[in-house]
Amino acid sequence: MSNRTMTIYFDQVLVNIGSHFDLASSIFVAPRKGIYSFSFHVVKVYNRQTIQVSLMQNGYPVISAFAGDQDVTREAASNGVLLLMERGDKVHLKLERGNLMGGWKYSTFSGFLVFPL
Repeated sequence: MSNRTMTIYFDQVLVNIGSHFDLASSIFVAPRKGIYSFSFHVVKVYNRQTIQVSLMQNGYPVISAFAGDQDVTREAASNGVLLLMERGDKVHLKLERGNLMGGWKYSTFSGFLVFPL
């Protein structure tokens, strides 16, 4: 991955009932209006720089997490949020700063409907 801002892609899906997470684009599309829970855990590996990861809703950052310890080989950036989403709203993870250098293999992204409206 380069230093330009980019979507974090995942190569495996463990649960995807309804197929609302598109693996090719790594974007979750809300099937209906409601309150959704999202969390992520991103690991940087062998990387002496700071990373910043944002959870994006419809192209705008909602929450971010940072990892920037210079003296460890693995460090995690995690965060979670409840979001009010309309049908068709999109959520994905974006690497705002830094380089994961293979860390995506240790990273997770989860989202689900908590309460339909």
